[in-house]
Amino acid sequence: MIRVGIVGLSARGGWAGKSHVPALAGLDGIELRGLVGSSAESARAASEAFGVPAHASVEALASEVDLVVVAVKVPRHRELVLPALAAGTAVLSEWPLAVDLREAEELERAAAGTRSFVGLQGRTSPTFRWLADLVSEGYVGEVLSTTVVASTAGWGAETSERMRYTLDRASGATMLTIAFGHAIDAVSMVVGELEDVTATTATRRPRVSLVGTDELLPMTAEDQIAISGTLPGGAVLSAHYRGGTLAGPGFSMVVDGTEGTLEVTAPSHPHLARVTVRGAPGTEPLAELTLPERYDEDPQAAGTPRHTLAHAYAAIRDDLSRGTAVAPDFAHAVRRHRLLDAIQRSAATGRRIQL
Repeated sequence: MIRVGIVGLSARGGWAGKSHVPALAGLDGIELRGLVGSSAESARAASEAFGVPAHASVEALASEVDLVVVAVKVPRHRELVLPALAAGTAVLSEWPLAVDLREAEELERAAAGTRSFVGLQGRTSPTFRWLADLVSEGYVGEVLSTTVVASTAGWGAETSERMRYTLDRASGATMLTIAFGHAIDAVSMVVGELEDVTATTATRRPRVSLVGTDELLPMTAEDQIAISGTLPGGAVLSAHYRGGTLAGPGFSMVVDGTEGTLEVTAPSHPHLARVTVRGAPGTEPLAELTLPERYDEDPQAAGTPRHTLAHAYAAIRDDLSRGTAVAPDFAHAVRRHRLLDAIQRSAATGRRIQL
């Protein structure tokens, strides 16, 4: 049994309570055994709500579990991940791993000799694993181009107090790192990693309203991100991510090849929402394709956050118990942070950046 402890689990809700706990509850061989709260009072309440012991520190939790899950805001990841790694306990950190590339590289070095995992759960999504297989097996032939258009209601005209920190580019928790980062990681799994990138970014809403007040807050995070680059073999990838959109599909990806086309859509973030796939060989009309049953052990949960998280936890369970390496680790997180860093440098200089 893989014993899990969550840092940041709260009885008041939040991502960990609403998604991580239900995802773990539906799996064999791995279970929640402990937590660390933001305060003694919060920890007591969470302990009562979830029926597991509360610990006073990450070090104390790490001594009692096999996997420490860090599910707090990005600026606190480093201070919580490092003690768990120092104890020799495996760590799953939510994505983004760190506030920037330098910090991510530090955490990767600290994880040497210890199993590490990062919450890029699109990599264990049944649909994206299937899409990766379709492309690698030649469904579209040789990939010619990949076009991505995506959006989020976040980083728009107003924000809540809880999400206030995401307006600050220096927080490491922005549209570029969170929404775009998750999406481009899933895309890269299907068509391959960019070899170079050229980017244009903008902050079209430098002031946003704080909900329920007359206060205007500064926003330095990018709310428009457009990139293009070259994929292995010479195919071209273009992507535009838009913040604060009011309507329309949240995600669209078209993969054009010499032998066919794939069209992938989702109403919101593709690593969480239900994903629809249409395809066609040659010049035939696009038709919806059905995910083979072997990819998904819980299809009834599709479209819910716990669905992809459950598959992520299943991969982590197997990696820890069988010695496999399926779930993305800190080394992979650094690769993704390196792309995001290159996008910012390209946008600042107007240059193409080699990866």
